[in-house]
Amino acid sequence: MHVQLKEILKNEIIQGDFKQKVPSERELMDRFSVSRSTVRQAISDLVAEGVLEKVHGKGTFVSRRPVEEWLGNICTYNEIIEEMGMKPSTRLLYQGKESSPGEIAKTLGVDEFYVIERLRFADDKPIAIERQCYPVEIGFELAKHDLNDAVLYDLLELNLGIKLWEAEQIISSTLPTREEAEHLDIPRSTCVMVAERIIYDPEGTAVEYLRGVFRADMYAFRIKLDRRRG
Repeated sequence: MHVQLKEILKNEIIQGDFKQKVPSERELMDRFSVSRSTVRQAISDLVAEGVLEKVHGKGTFVSRRPVEEWLGNICTYNEIIEEMGMKPSTRLLYQGKESSPGEIAKTLGVDEFYVIERLRFADDKPIAIERQCYPVEIGFELAKHDLNDAVLYDLLELNLGIKLWEAEQIISSTLPTREEAEHLDIPRSTCVMVAERIIYDPEGTAVEYLRGVFRADMYAFRIKLDRRRG
């Protein structure tokens, strides 16, 4: 019974039925006609999953749990957000051919590159700004599609036959620009996380350079480690 109640409450939280504080134990008992122990176990499970958090003396609240991206695999943004039980969406901010900064051109082994900049949402909340750079011939092919909806990695692999083989990624933090802060709906004094990634094909040729700016309160990177002794 508590598992069923947990799933009902979790779905309601994802749908935004509870913005902050969740109903009291008594209210949940009366609404679902269940015992106090059933309510407590369901709430306890949701706390353990990070969906809810208890504040001493105040009650139980919806946790501002960030989206968690597991490092170690090349995943699409949509896959990451859907895995969290949220709805992904995208808005194209800019697309076009550029030649600066030169470091990106050098990384991609070209003189000019094609830029696709998009604002990413989870459940209609702005989460990240992704600026993806490609050799011009690849960019022009991607630009033939609706970039407000397109999953670029699917287009690269399924439409263009480009295999995404491995990547290098660096994660750091900085203050957002005025434009970035406005898009992400955060104060300029709030730090953001920055992920810079280069993706290579099986021949070691750089296919994409990505710079992603993420809200630090809504996004997290996770990796599993082990210690091996020789």
